[in-house]
Amino acid sequence: MLAMFTRRQVLPPRSFLLLGPRGTGKTTWLRRHLSQAQWYNLLLDRELLRLMREPGAFRREIEALPKGAWVVIDEVQKLPALLNEVHDALSAAPRRWNFALSGSSARRLRRTDVNLLGGRVVMRRMLPLTVAEMGGEPEIAELLRYGGLPLVRSEKSVAGRIDLLEAYVETYLTQEIRAEALVRSLESFTRFLEVAALANAQVTNVTSLARDAAVARPTVQGYFDVLTDTLLGAWLPAWRPRAKVKEVAHPKFYLFDCGVARALARRLREPLDAAERGTLLETLVFHELRAQMAYAAIGGELAYYRTPSGTEIDFIWTRARTAVGIEVKASERWRPGFARALNELRARGVIRHAFGVYFGDRPLRDGAVRVFPVAAFLRELAGGRVLTTAR
Repeated sequence: MLAMFTRRQVLPPRSFLLLGPRGTGKTTWLRRHLSQAQWYNLLLDRELLRLMREPGAFRREIEALPKGAWVVIDEVQKLPALLNEVHDALSAAPRRWNFALSGSSARRLRRTDVNLLGGRVVMRRMLPLTVAEMGGEPEIAELLRYGGLPLVRSEKSVAGRIDLLEAYVETYLTQEIRAEALVRSLESFTRFLEVAALANAQVTNVTSLARDAAVARPTVQGYFDVLTDTLLGAWLPAWRPRAKVKEVAHPKFYLFDCGVARALARRLREPLDAAERGTLLETLVFHELRAQMAYAAIGGELAYYRTPSGTEIDFIWTRARTAVGIEVKASERWRPGFARALNELRARGVIRHAFGVYFGDRPLRDGAVRVFPVAAFLRELAGGRVLTTAR
């Protein structure tokens, strides 16, 4: 039986577009909050074909609803033309209907000639489960190995989790890529995925990845676009503060979930090794930071910071003139040198707050840097005490 998780996402009071990768719980969340709505599930072939054959049916059906009724269109990217109908309905009678639109791919919504309802709907994100949403005190090692997809977290056996993650990757390749013809060669894209997964959370050199995947460089760049458009990954740009040094411009690329990253790298059946622990811990923290920005509606931007001398800070959150630095170390012992770059930026007034994250079991203070064990840091983050402009 699928466990029910309390999500931090709050139902908006007006029409909205909810975007998130497959399997993050969008449909479950919508059914919990809008069980009485008029539903259009475009993952069902019969529903999709019905609306394609008779485009006018959608408008006639919603016209019969009472004022203030909610209308849910699940996986709207399957039939983007419906957005024009939604746009027309909202233009004609802005307060008559409320639309809840969900999608697992922004590619067709952006690249097809459709109206994206600018100004008429609000945008929301659904991500894998955060530690706060899981309840209790989940094992960090388990999160690094199998990630936070709700279906995977509901499965208690190791074999079951591996099966679900391998099936998830296969479903993505067949349903999202092959069905929508997003790439010309599925074989080349599959090779790229494995190489990209092994380079997860590292500075991305497209030329090197193209060589390793035996694919042309422009093709690899297009493959990254597919991953971001289908919400399976996100770029972390290099931060450019007003400093007297030249910063590295190459971005980092993070897959959206630790378990999916390991599945794509074909490492699900292997124990965590030292090389993985660092990148996966960064991936977990990156996910939790993005979730806090989305669910707590605090906004801002994320980046990383590295100078040519090799000094690096894993995450910098900025909003207006405030910057917060976060250093992540896959070590059970916090060494004084870990906080050197953060303390330098804090002393110069470039960042307002500084945090360290490690595998140890005690909170520490290293100069101006507050250092927390992973689980404790994630509690601080969810509690609004990390990404803040307060002094």
